[in-house]
Amino acid sequence: MKISEIRQLTTEELVRRLEDEQNNLVDLRFTHALKQLTNTAKLGDTKRTIARLMTELKLRNSKEAKSNG
Repeated sequence: MKISEIRQLTTEELVRRLEDEQNNLVDLRFTHALKQLTNTAKLGDTKRTIARLMTELKLRNSKEAKSNG
């Protein structure tokens, strides 16, 4: 997921997507442990997506904190 796509999501959608991606990462790790994962690049892609989602959420929270005083 690109950062431009992430920035278009609402905060609720970001949180929901973050939970989905974290669950996806657990599934991928489990599949990898069983040696059934054929494309191991998915692990890195999912980790990067999670990092992007968390960064955008943190950015929004800091902006909200600054606007509240």
